[in-house]
Amino acid sequence: MANTPTTDALALRDMASSFDAQRGKLPVLGDAHRSPEPTAVCRLIAELGELITQLSDEVLARVTAPDRAPHSDQVITAFASAVEPAGEAVTALGAVNHQLAFLAQTEPSHDHPWVREARESAVHVIEDALATANNALHDAATWLHAAATTHSPPSVRLRAALSRPHTAASTTPPPASTTKAASTTAGPPASVRSR
Repeated sequence: MANTPTTDALALRDMASSFDAQRGKLPVLGDAHRSPEPTAVCRLIAELGELITQLSDEVLARVTAPDRAPHSDQVITAFASAVEPAGEAVTALGAVNHQLAFLAQTEPSHDHPWVREARESAVHVIEDALATANNALHDAATWLHAAATTHSPPSVRLRAALSRPHTAASTTPPPASTTKAASTTAGPPASVRSR
């Protein structure tokens, strides 16, 4: 099936929404319902791996298409550009899992001063890594949304507005009676009000 600007815009938008959804699943430090937990982080990494595969498949399908459409190069660039931030998010979540494993390993000896310092440091690393993942997923989604907008055909409302004939009514001044009524109801002149 040949890719059209409309189908490409839909594919870009769907992929952008997938990255938005993954961003919404990111753990949040201090949130009892979304606290970082190894199983959830592993699941996120796996899902992002699937999205990276889908991005690569989208690029491959267009690069190898025998009848590549003129707009395909821009779409290929959009899908390819999202791979890097997606990879950054996976790397950041890998760091989160590493630190979570360290925290679990050191839990029995958390009262020792050097362990306490190392655990505090691990929490800061988790915080930074989650922020990195959030920003990376935001970048990927933003680029894909922007590319989808570029390739979306004009909306029905916009096409209707563009096809309407221009009327002279918008350029003619209002009737004198309307102007006079407006001036009498607008209140006293500034010089009177300031007294």
